[in-house]
Amino acid sequence: MTNGFNRGWIVVLAGLGINLMFGCLYTWSIFSANLSATYKWTGFQASLPYTVAIVMFAAVMLVGGRLQDAFGPRIVATAGGAFTGLGLVLCSVFPNLTGVILCFGVLTGAGIGMGYSATTPAAVKWFKPEQKGLIAGIVVTGFGLASLYIAPLTKYLIASYGVFATFKILGVAFGALIVLFAQFLAVPKAPVAAAASQAASARDMTWREMLKTPQFYLLWLMFLAGSMAGLILIGHLAKIAVLQTGANMGVALVAMISISNALGRPVSGFVSDRIGRGRTMTILYVLQGATLLMFSGFHDFASILAGSMVITFSYGAMLAVYPSAVGDFYGTKNMGFNYAVLFTAWGIAGVCGPLAAGYILDATGGYGTAYLISAVLCFFAAGLGLVVKPPRAVPAAAAAMANA
Repeated sequence: MTNGFNRGWIVVLAGLGINLMFGCLYTWSIFSANLSATYKWTGFQASLPYTVAIVMFAAVMLVGGRLQDAFGPRIVATAGGAFTGLGLVLCSVFPNLTGVILCFGVLTGAGIGMGYSATTPAAVKWFKPEQKGLIAGIVVTGFGLASLYIAPLTKYLIASYGVFATFKILGVAFGALIVLFAQFLAVPKAPVAAAASQAASARDMTWREMLKTPQFYLLWLMFLAGSMAGLILIGHLAKIAVLQTGANMGVALVAMISISNALGRPVSGFVSDRIGRGRTMTILYVLQGATLLMFSGFHDFASILAGSMVITFSYGAMLAVYPSAVGDFYGTKNMGFNYAVLFTAWGIAGVCGPLAAGYILDATGGYGTAYLISAVLCFFAAGLGLVVKPPRAVPAAAAAMANA
């Protein structure tokens, strides 16, 4: 038991380390600002690699989730690290818009999606069901914290070596480290969560069985609503600050919200283990929605910072609560692919949310309508959180007969 316990924490720390590298996705604004200033890329052009990377992240998670369920997390995370590093390195080989879209957007985005799909499912299988939220929160904290060190590191490297050389340096370093950490990922021969999961849900569900439950669609809509609000703010915060305060305080705000984004993950995971996934997200969605209704009235650094930290804390919380909810509702055996299917909500929100907010800004000169729409979505999701419950247990024999 002691060896298993220790090995479980090694897997958790390895997953945390991997996500600290995958968080380079959140620092794209550093690259895009330099590409626009130095190479005269338009705002639309500079956003394309990031948008493509988000799409690939969500899409390839489906592949990675299925592969890690079948072959284990080590192989999948290793491949994810190789693709992530290779994509960054090749950006320096093809230093133009098309090259960066294909290399960063397609290859690096795919690598992040593949590797991310393997970290959380591997870790939670080493722990009891009542610890799933906390463990998932610790693992995904790395993604939120990454910009704290990657943003200043990227700025220094660009100033010293140029933007395309920086792609190469980060690609070699991140690729090698992710592949190294991936070797520590493993699942127990007899998952600790399996026995209790069987008692709670009677059996593990496949993705097809999951899609037949109404609970999946409630979770999907809740995930979409919260992701929309968080990704709009993350993608537009620098512009929001300038528009509503007249000062350029984007760098400080981005650093601070990375802390709240990261803290939301283990804290909400711990709380949701005790009061339930739905109740936890209802509380956070109400806070998020109320903050969004007031956001247009924030016109100084302190108020924008406070509001942004509430929203990003809630956004970070989702990335711990929802994988835990998938484990609670549908078992841990197929958790990798099942969570990847649910994660498509994040992918759609990541593309539609920031683009819609940009369109609203162009049409109205402000973000007021975007805040209002996001707030309504959060209140809607809060209501769903009050009613969503795990599917009723169905004996395996009865399920087999129904499927036949």
